[in-house]
This record gives sequence, structure tokens and C-alpha cells, in this order.
Amino acid sequence: VQFVESGGGLVQPGGSLRLSCVASGFTFSSSAMTWSRQAPGKGLEWVSSIRSVGTTYYRDSVKGRFTISRDNAKNTVYLQMNSLKPEDTAVYYCSNAFFRASSGGQGTQVTVSS
Repeated sequence: VQFVESGGGLVQPGGSLRLSCVASGFTFSSSAMTWSRQAPGKGLEWVSSIRSVGTTYYRDSVKGRFTISRDNAKNTVYLQMNSLKPEDTAVYYCSNAFFRASSGGQGTQVTVSS
């Protein structure tokens, strides 16, 4: 099982980023997928999950700002992040866990700062 996250970077408050995660080694189309994050000096926290049928779930602090989606033909899950805040600064990970924090790959760094 492998997860390769990308799309992170440095963005100003209020900006947007789109994270991508290519997964392999399991049946992607029938698996739920999850984004988690770890801020500096803090523990890993669950951010969002998407079921195989497309039902989505978000932690309260990102509702209305983040959108999770998937492309089963590309074995890829996305996280569109809008209206970013400094408290969104973290390393973001994807995994095939459901509704729990998990660090699947090497992660991608998101830094929100002016």
C-alpha cells in the first residue's frame, strides 16, 4: 500500500491550495479515503473522509472551506482548501483509513503565513 501526497506550499491567509494523493496497492474504488494533518508540536488529527460512494465528512474547523473529492479512474483523492488560515499550517497526509487520523505517506507541507 502506498500513498503519494503533493500540492502543498506556502500561501497567504485567505488563499487556496489543492492537495492530491495518488494511492496504490489496494482497491481504491471500493475504499474510503481520508486526509489527516499534523501541525508543528501537535498530534495527528483527522480532517476529512470520503466514502467509496462519495459521501463526505469534515471536521468542524474546516467545514465550508475544504472540499474532499476523488477520481477512481486515477486512484487519486483531492483536498481543495480555500480561505486558508494560519492554523491550517501542517503536514497533510492521506490514507485509506476511515474517519480516523492516519499518516499514510510522506505528507505534503502546507504553510499559511503572510
